[in-house]
Amino acid sequence: MAFGFFKPQSRIDDFATGNADLLILIGRILLAWVFVGSAYGALTNFSGSVGYFRSLNLPVAQLFTIITVTLEILMSVGLIVGIGTRYCAILVFLFVVSATAIAHRYWEYPAGPQQIGQYNNFLKNISILGGALLILVTGGGRFSLDRRLAG
Repeated sequence: MAFGFFKPQSRIDDFATGNADLLILIGRILLAWVFVGSAYGALTNFSGSVGYFRSLNLPVAQLFTIITVTLEILMSVGLIVGIGTRYCAILVFLFVVSATAIAHRYWEYPAGPQQIGQYNNFLKNISILGGALLILVTGGGRFSLDRRLAG
């Protein structure tokens, strides 16, 4: 059923279909970028990251920081180059669920700027979960090492 200028096969559909592999590549890079930035920030201010995790009352905050940065680097590289893409998507999903549960419990903050900031981070993480699920479904696309290695 067509509604005015919306046709069953629209220009948007044609664009998305015709550029799917490029759009998947761009989506993978954009999804990974948050982890690139986070890992870079933690590496350039390692003591600050450890201090943040200590403020969350996490045991062995230094080890937790090392593991977190390592996972962020692995997820970033995997998504950007498209190697083990679906596994990376699952790892991203689990990582973000854990990070949200540990660090973005906005309901524990008093009403005000801190609660709003944590709520925004919570919502951002929900969006990342959606992106991870989409990458899980689509896989790496044509512009991925997964595709090259598959033959």
